[in-house]
Order: sequence, then C-alpha cells, then structure tokens
Amino acid sequence: MLINLSNHPSAQWSEKQLLEANKLYGNVIDMPFPHIPPEEGEDYIIEIAQKFYHQIEEYQNDNQNICLHIMGELTFCFCLVSMLKNSNIKCVASTTIRNVVQQGNVKTTVFEFCKFREYVIDKNN
Repeated sequence: MLINLSNHPSAQWSEKQLLEANKLYGNVIDMPFPHIPPEEGEDYIIEIAQKFYHQIEEYQNDNQNICLHIMGELTFCFCLVSMLKNSNIKCVASTTIRNVVQQGNVKTTVFEFCKFREYVIDKNN
C-alpha cells in the first residue's frame, strides 16, 4: 500500500503515476498534508510529525508492506521521514520532468511524472 501524504490527491495524478504506484505498491490511499504555518518553530514541526508518525504506524501494524509518498514543506518532511526510516518504513518522493512552454509573455510549466525515488540516508557519513 502507498500512503500519499502530499497536497496532490492521487485522484489528480496522471495515469502514468497511478499505474506505477499500483504496480509497485498496490492500492493508494490519500492522507491530507497538514497546513504548516511559516511562523511556527521546530517544536511544532516535531509535534505534528509525531502525530503523523503514529497514524502511519497504525497502517504498518495492519499491513506490513506500506510505503509513504511524501512531498511538501521541507522541514516537516525531513522530520517525519527521519522518524519513519528509523522504523524501517519506506518513504518515496515523486520525480518529474519540467516542461516549460513560452508563448509571448505567458510561461506555462507542466510537470510530467517520471518515477518514485526513495528517500535515502548515507550511513557512511
């Protein structure tokens, strides 16, 4: 199972991304990404990351093959991914190809899904 914790519900993903998610992880469930006020400090980040950690841990207890797709506010993502990696829960990000089209003064950017990439920690440093 893939838990999607991002501001992009899986219903809005491209067919390519959904097919890849289903192939690699089975079904996809969405978990709404929290609003993280920019004025909050590190203690807030830890507190909210712990709440999400415990919610995700419940899925882990029910299903041994879970993976978290996490994209969003960087300090929260780093904190939560660190907690989950310490519990051997796989975390991935989606990578994209950025296509820019310029027509006169209007620039349009379209992001095309490429693949899921695992969050890794270099244990040698």
